[in-house]
Amino acid sequence: HFLSSSIFLFPAMESQAPPYMLNIDSDQALYLVKHGASLLVLDFPQSNLFGFDLQMFSVGPYFMGFKMIPPGPHFIYYSAKSRHGNESSPITGFFINPAPGEVIVRRWDAKEERLVKLLDGTEEERYQLAVKNFDFDCQLGAYDIHCYRVWKQLTAYIDSSTLERLEPVGGDISVIAEATFADGHTAPEDKGKSSGRCFYTSIPHLVKCPGVSGSELTALNVDKSVLLETVLEQHYGCSEDAILGELQFSFVAFLMGQSLESFGQWKAIVSLMLSCEAAPLRRRTQLFIKFLELVYFELKTGLKPDNTANGDSPSLDASWLLDDNFLQLLYKDFFLMVREAQHVDGGLLKQARRLKNFLESSFSWVLEDENFNIANENEYAPTVVEEAEIMEQMKL
Repeated sequence: HFLSSSIFLFPAMESQAPPYMLNIDSDQALYLVKHGASLLVLDFPQSNLFGFDLQMFSVGPYFMGFKMIPPGPHFIYYSAKSRHGNESSPITGFFINPAPGEVIVRRWDAKEERLVKLLDGTEEERYQLAVKNFDFDCQLGAYDIHCYRVWKQLTAYIDSSTLERLEPVGGDISVIAEATFADGHTAPEDKGKSSGRCFYTSIPHLVKCPGVSGSELTALNVDKSVLLETVLEQHYGCSEDAILGELQFSFVAFLMGQSLESFGQWKAIVSLMLSCEAAPLRRRTQLFIKFLELVYFELKTGLKPDNTANGDSPSLDASWLLDDNFLQLLYKDFFLMVREAQHVDGGLLKQARRLKNFLESSFSWVLEDENFNIANENEYAPTVVEEAEIMEQMKL
C-alpha cells in the first residue's frame, strides 16, 4: 500500500515533489491504524509552515493533521506567514505524548496565531469520535514511519515525567516568550507566571563550598564529579535517565523549536558532563557511555539531516558550535583524560573515540594537538580560584 500526503502537504521549500510516500504492507497499515494516535488540527491556514518531529511542510487546503502516529513523545511546531506571504513568524512548538489510539485535537486561533486546546469538552469528544469513525481520514496525513527510528533514538529518554517537569505553562515553547525576559533573571519558581519558558534545572557553572581551601575548591571545579552527584541527587532523584531526558528535551526544543534558552540548557548539561573526571571512570561509567552516544547521535542528526529522503528536515547551523568553542575546549580535555586513564571501560573508550572522530571530521577540530591552548577563555572553561578570592566570596 502506498500512502501519499501530497494532496495537502508540500515540502517547506516549495519543491514540486511530494513530501513523502509510505510503502508498507496491509498488515503494517492495519496495525498503525488500530494502535496509532491521531492529531486533528482545525482551521490551520493554508501555506503556513507545520512541523512534525523531523519534517516541516507548507500545508495545502485539505490539511487537518496526522494519523497513524506511533505512541510516545513527539514535537509539533509551526510558523504563521504574513498576509503577503513573504515573512514568517518565529517558531512555536509543543510536545505531545499520545497513548495508543488517542486523538489529540487543536484549533488555530487566528487572533493569537497559535494552536490552542478546545475549551468545550463535549466539542472535543465529538471531534475525537469523528476521527475514530474515519470522518477526517482523507484530510489526515499518514505519519512518516520511515523517519520514526531516528526520532525514537532522539527522544529515547523523554517520558511523561520529563514533559511534566520541563514543559512551560500551557505547553508552548516560544522564543518570543524567552525574549520578553532576556534582560531579567527570572527565578525558576517565577517562570510559571509566563508561558513559553521551560522549567529547566539550574546547572551551576561554579562550585562554591564554604569552609574549603582554595586548592580544594579549584579541584572541585576542575573535576565536577561531585557537582554532578549533587545535581543528580537534588534535581533528578538520582535518576541517570532523567538528566539524559532533559538533555534530549532541550536539544529537540532548540533544533525544532528554535529555543535559545533550550540551547543554553543543552550546553550547560554537556559542559557539566564533560567537566567530570572521576565519575566517567568509576561510579557513573554507564551514564557517560549513554551520554556520549546520545550527543554523537544528536549532532550527527542535526548537522547532517540525512534521516529523511524527502521533505525538509530541521538542521543545526554548525556556526552555533564553531563560533562558541566550548565543546572543543571541554571535549579535548575529556578525551585526553579517557585516553590516559590507567583503567577505562571499553564501551566508554569506544563512544569517546567515535564522538571525537565525528567532531574532528565535521568541524576540522584537532583534539589531540599538544599545542592547543586550553586557555581560550569562555564561561565553561575550568575555573581556578585564588584562596584570597575564595575567602572574599564567602563573606558576601
